[in-house]
Amino acid sequence: MTLPPPPVPARERSFLAFDFGTRRVGVASGNRLLGRGQGLQTIAAEGDARFAAIARLVDEWRPDALVVGVPRHPDGAEHDNTRRARRFARQLHGRFRLPVHEVDERYSTVEVLAEGARDADAAAAAILLTQYLNGLTEDDDAAA
Repeated sequence: MTLPPPPVPARERSFLAFDFGTRRVGVASGNRLLGRGQGLQTIAAEGDARFAAIARLVDEWRPDALVVGVPRHPDGAEHDNTRRARRFARQLHGRFRLPVHEVDERYSTVEVLAEGARDADAAAAAILLTQYLNGLTEDDDAAA
């Protein structure tokens, strides 16, 4: 049995979200007020170059927290990219000392490709963030 995630503190108002990939990472921004994500860009870099680009975005947008899409098989089972995305989430937390929340990212890329998105990775990150923001509850808003 999986426990629900703890409430998200109300002080976490603005977010950057990441659609993790081994070669590219889509990035979106959003906040509780608007309740949706907006694609920013795709980072086509690996290793330290990837984190340098993310650091510039964190400095520019000053988010209160980060959101990472974690992929799974259609039946919910984990696979190699699930573990890679979780590792990426831990690295973000370690480097930027911001809270990092995970969201199920199944079918986000399929959805944006069907819609004809020009930057599929950033659009997928926006969908992830919108899903995350829509999942926040009144308990989350009341949390200190």
